[in-house]
Amino acid sequence: MKFLLSRVLSTTLFTIVFSVPSQAQALLSNEAKINTIISQMTLEEKVDMLHGKHMFSSAGVERLGIADIEYADGPFGIREEMEPNSWKSLNLATDSATFFPTGSALAATWSPEMAYAYGRGMGIEARLRGKDMILGPAINIQRIPTGGRTYEYFSEDPLLSGFLAVAYTNCLKHYALNNQENYRGFVDVRISPRAMNEIYLKPFEMAVLEGDAWGVMAAYNKVDGKWCSNNEMLLTDVLRKRWGFPGIVISDWGGVHATSAVVAGMNVEMPGNRFMGKALLDSVKAGVISEAVIDQRVRELLRVRLLVQPIPAEKANKEMTAKPEQLKTAYEVAKRSIVLLKNDGVLPLNLKRVKKIAVIGDNARCKQALGGVGAGVKTLREVTPLEGIREAIGNGAEVIWAQGYPSYGAQERFKRVSPQMAPDRKLLAEAVKIARKADVVIFVAGDNREIETEGSDRVSIKMPQGQNEVAKALAAANKNLVTVIVAGGPLELETVRDASKALLISWFNGSEGGTALGDVLTGKVSPSGKLPFTFPIKLEDSPAYATGSYPQQLKGSDQQGDIFVGLVNREKNDRSQELIAPYAEELLVGYRWFTTKKLPVAYPFGHGLSYATFEYSNLTATPNAEGIRVEFDLKNNSSIDAEEVAQVYVSREQSALERPALELKGFQRVALGKGEQKRVSILLRRNDMKDWNAAIENWQLEAGQVEVHVGSSSADLRLSQTCTIN
Repeated sequence: MKFLLSRVLSTTLFTIVFSVPSQAQALLSNEAKINTIISQMTLEEKVDMLHGKHMFSSAGVERLGIADIEYADGPFGIREEMEPNSWKSLNLATDSATFFPTGSALAATWSPEMAYAYGRGMGIEARLRGKDMILGPAINIQRIPTGGRTYEYFSEDPLLSGFLAVAYTNCLKHYALNNQENYRGFVDVRISPRAMNEIYLKPFEMAVLEGDAWGVMAAYNKVDGKWCSNNEMLLTDVLRKRWGFPGIVISDWGGVHATSAVVAGMNVEMPGNRFMGKALLDSVKAGVISEAVIDQRVRELLRVRLLVQPIPAEKANKEMTAKPEQLKTAYEVAKRSIVLLKNDGVLPLNLKRVKKIAVIGDNARCKQALGGVGAGVKTLREVTPLEGIREAIGNGAEVIWAQGYPSYGAQERFKRVSPQMAPDRKLLAEAVKIARKADVVIFVAGDNREIETEGSDRVSIKMPQGQNEVAKALAAANKNLVTVIVAGGPLELETVRDASKALLISWFNGSEGGTALGDVLTGKVSPSGKLPFTFPIKLEDSPAYATGSYPQQLKGSDQQGDIFVGLVNREKNDRSQELIAPYAEELLVGYRWFTTKKLPVAYPFGHGLSYATFEYSNLTATPNAEGIRVEFDLKNNSSIDAEEVAQVYVSREQSALERPALELKGFQRVALGKGEQKRVSILLRRNDMKDWNAAIENWQLEAGQVEVHVGSSSADLRLSQTCTIN
């Protein structure tokens, strides 16, 4: 789970404030009132606030007019209403919501503006449902391509993740270094201070200091031998002291392991009261834990509670929350997220020539709002790829569908089968038959939400369900093959790439995902998404795998024999195990590894094609007091309107420090009309140019030469200039 409080939740229902007061000003504005409230509370009332009241709420103090805090589960849509003390639905008729594109889709837009609109939409719907805090988004770095929650997370890059988090929220999750699902309940991360701060804590730091985060969710795992929920270094030394965070820390569900978590900095144990209920009360009465600590945790809770106006129960869940405004936001994000990886001229579809289209694949009609383990969205509208294609084509051509490969449906919790399977000969024969008769074949392949799921990492990133064999057979039957990958994370695409004339990624793209896909395929929209993570040629090339630091082997278990072993071990609540996760690649996460080691990749970080062509020219890189001001001309040399994400990377060959070959330091999405040219200006901020100095436990800027590179991806850098910073 994850935890972020949208800006909208700090305002009245429809008053959206973009430039909010600093958290120090806002959260600390009621201290006198809070002192009075605490002085009137009994010890029992204080402790009662520090743990779950129901599955998604924690208690207030009714006699003092302090409302309960209501939490909204769901990183990409407000979850349906649940029974107070179970995971069962209340089966209401008014708790449907917008299914927003998942985290990796949002990240593929490379747009803080879209992230803000996304967070705003989530916040509006949360308030209509009577919620005070949204448990999302998740901003952990995508360290491994197989990560079970890659689809929820943003990026392998801390700066891209940080800018999106700042725009999206006022709060944060999973804090920190929760970068795998297997064994997440007890794996112990070991990493150098520099890599921890520069890569894994950077997005959290940005969201706290720049996004005015009001809440943080502690992760399940350990860091340096201590549970995140009971880690004083993370919760107090870094979060509260170094970053000055005055808000609240909530546990992930079942993530507290000791009453002493309250001393380390934990405010709310969720969902029950095993450690921070009667056990905590007894510890205070026995003098083991000071009541002053309890007062401080209550103070931090009240700071948030007094600023977030509660919604009376009688006004919540009275109307459907999936409204046209939010559906439009979902569409705008989705259309900017679709990444065109390859195009040999078959796209956009020319409906003057194309009169029969074969759409092949179970994913063409598979809905992604629900599935797997973890939060989903009960939504009234989800346009599938097949529906979106038919809507976009209209009467322009005949569209015929065939399944092509077996479904991979809901799995029994502890007896899940591998999605790697042989093709179904009957389904394949039917697909090939209609492919031969079509002018164009659109093969909708990839994963679904049962394959990519919270609680376990994938064993493989190979195409599931016999899809490689299907792609080869379709290409043999019809040379005009367009493959659309529906997925949240990387897959090995060599076979489908070679078989296809065009290749796109459309993600788990929300309520309007099919509409956006149809508009891209037909040319109404030029694709403009960029990959937020690297697609390796093979899994073993990725840094955590190449260094042997992942997957870890637990004594007495056959990890490769059970693709859901991480979930199994967590569900069995086996906390006695010791399992070390050494982050041996250190700073070299994602593209940093591949560029530094000069290793080839299938598709690089930041890659994404367009129907337009863009020209970069006239670069200047000028150091100033704020950092480095990078300016260049960007021209659309095509006869169509389009958007480009310009990216700025730096290298420092003369540095005294060990560094990656390339590091992203700035980016900007630019809309250009046909033939239009703009002067683009991007500031590489001084703070983002600094390195973590473990000796002084602070950030430090290394003076010297900086090579600035500008281009369309980490592997397509068209302009370079050297400058000096001091």
